[in-house]
Amino acid sequence: MTRSWSTPTLFLLCGSVLTAALWSGGGVGAAAPVLLLSVLFAGLHSPLFFPRSTGVAQARRRSAADGRPVVFWRPGCPYCLRLRARLGRDARLLHWVDIWRDPEGAAAVRAVADGNETVPTVVVAGRAHVNPDPAWVRAQLPRA
Repeated sequence: MTRSWSTPTLFLLCGSVLTAALWSGGGVGAAAPVLLLSVLFAGLHSPLFFPRSTGVAQARRRSAADGRPVVFWRPGCPYCLRLRARLGRDARLLHWVDIWRDPEGAAAVRAVADGNETVPTVVVAGRAHVNPDPAWVRAQLPRA
């Protein structure tokens, strides 16, 4: 669990140090944007930006029942951020598995990605797709 918060914590610490240095040097106008950007980047790289993760077993059961894809991801991954941002509100319709919190999920990704933990890996109807285009993922969502 600590690894998932290490990147956002690093953004906040570095931003705070830089903000304090700018503030003490009299650059109040430059300190505020630095602080805001560091908070923004920390939020985007945190698990809070993504829908609630489940375990791989639960995600597979739910996917079998409702036909929605399973997305394996990890915090700090720029490709996962891209997928999440491009899906917008539709991201909540997918089943998300954080491979840093679920070792079984990490093993599932390694099994389909030549031993690497390449994310995002999207499983649709039992078939894995490594780093697919967000538009393609959106097209895989079942229509109501």
